[in-house]
This record gives sequence, C-alpha cells and structure tokens, in this order.
Amino acid sequence: METDPSTHSSTIPPVTPPSSDGFLKKVFLKEEGLRAAWRLLVYAMFVAALEFSTEMWIWQFVSPEHGVFSFRNQFLHEVAGFAAVFGAALIMSKLEKRPVGVYGLPVQGAFGSLFWQGCLFGFCEISALVALIAIFGGYSFGELAIHGGELLRWGFSWAVFFVFVALFEEFLFRGYTQFTLTDGIGFWPAALVTSILFGAVHLQNRGENKIGVAGVILVGLFWCFTLRRTGSLWFAVGMHASFDFGETFLYSVPDSGMLFPGHLSNATLHGPAWLTGGTPGPEASVIDFMILAVFFYLFHRLHPAPAAKEQER
Repeated sequence: METDPSTHSSTIPPVTPPSSDGFLKKVFLKEEGLRAAWRLLVYAMFVAALEFSTEMWIWQFVSPEHGVFSFRNQFLHEVAGFAAVFGAALIMSKLEKRPVGVYGLPVQGAFGSLFWQGCLFGFCEISALVALIAIFGGYSFGELAIHGGELLRWGFSWAVFFVFVALFEEFLFRGYTQFTLTDGIGFWPAALVTSILFGAVHLQNRGENKIGVAGVILVGLFWCFTLRRTGSLWFAVGMHASFDFGETFLYSVPDSGMLFPGHLSNATLHGPAWLTGGTPGPEASVIDFMILAVFFYLFHRLHPAPAAKEQER
C-alpha cells in the first residue's frame, strides 16, 4: 500500500545547517564578554607594542648605548617594562569598562601602609636569612666597598631601581594576567600558572638553578596569597623591592644568580649550597624556604580571610 508523500513532508523537521555565527560566539564570547584567553592575547599584543615603542624611543633619544649593560640601561629597561604592562592594562580597563585598580595596583593604595608592611617583611626575610647563614658559618660581610657620597648615591639608586623592578614584575605576573586568568580557570590554578612562569623567566639569569627557581615559584605563590587576602599588589611590591635591595646592596650577595656593581661590601658566601643557596644566592637556601613557610602563617594571622571567602574554600 502506497502512501501519499505529501502527508509525510509535514512531519519531517527541516534540516538546519550549523550556524557559524553561533560557533564563533561560543569560542570567543561568554555572557560577560570576550573569553579570558582572548583578552590575555589582546593584552599581550598591547604590551609588546608599547614596550617596543617605549624602548625604541629610549634608545633613540635617552640612552643610545643599546645592548650595553649598565645600571642606567637596566633601570630604563625596568621603567619601560612597567610602563608597557601597566599602560596595556589601562587600555584594557577602558575596553572592559573596569577601573584599572581592580588589576592589583589601586592608585589610592600607592605606597601606603600595605607597601610599607611589605617592605618590613622583605627586610626581615633577607636579614633573618643572611643572619642564619652567617651563624652557621656561610656568610662574611667583608670590608666596605663604597664610602661617603658614593654609599648614599648607590643606596638611593638601588632603592629606586628595585621599586621599579617590583612594580614591573609584580604587575606583569600578578596584575592583569592573574586577574584575567582567574576569570578563566579560578584563582589558585591561575596563581600556580603565573608563579611557574615567574620562576621560568628567572632561568635566563646566569647562575640561577632549579632550586633557585623553586624558591622564586614559592615566593610567587606567597605574593599571590597576599593579593588574595588584600585585593592589592602593594604589599608584594614593597616586600619584593625590599628583599632585592637587601640582597643586592645591604648584604652584597648574588640576587637570582646575578651580582651587581655598587654594593655595600665585599661580602662572601662560603659553605654548602643548601645553606648559602650556591650560585643563585641566599634565596635558594633551605632556610629561605622555611622563612617563607612561617610568612604564610604570619600573613594569614595578620590578614585573615573574610568569612565568605572561607566558606567558598
């Protein structure tokens, strides 16, 4: 028995071709806007463009000795780096319709109490670290390497230099990048990614090793913890700058494998690498890992998590 084909045509649903527009929206967008990965890519492009143009301007008009290592060139490099990463975040804040302070460096907190609290932590960390290494026979201060006006000039120069190092590195790894990765994968997975990247970058330094990189990753996680508790990078900036200043200038030991000119004394490290840190310097010492463990607890007590955040965990 045959059936009338026309009676079947109304029951068969029409075939709808897949919408390329819908697929693209799913790949690139979510309800709040552009997905985190694409925002990071746009941010990276802005950073690259700004850093290239800023450094080209510096080498052209300010310091033509391109490629020559000097304090001045290194300082300009750090300033240019911070200008690029923060400038790119400023552009992204306009595109995302957010205040730039949500990325970790609120202007109203600039060099305020959190910054100085961080400076205190950094100074205590490096001082306790060097003191314990010395007690176990691994550090000698030596004779003064600079005197008088040179001492003041280098002391001030290194203090300003390391503030810019801290601003650049903290905002690069724990500013816009941490904020946007958190939106994509959650805070602590993002913190692990940014801290590993922070450690990997230090492998470029002559004298750095895997233990030193592990120390850098651990302190990166600690600074992510301080960001989580305070909503600000100003504590991390202060601690970062203070520790580096103490390591490089006050105690005159290698900083991530590098020993810079203009240090206070002819200090020496001697003894096993587990104690002194070896070529990377004291930040690779076992003692520093223990100090940072104590710092996690101290900061937890100083800045307890709000009840709502505790419940989320």
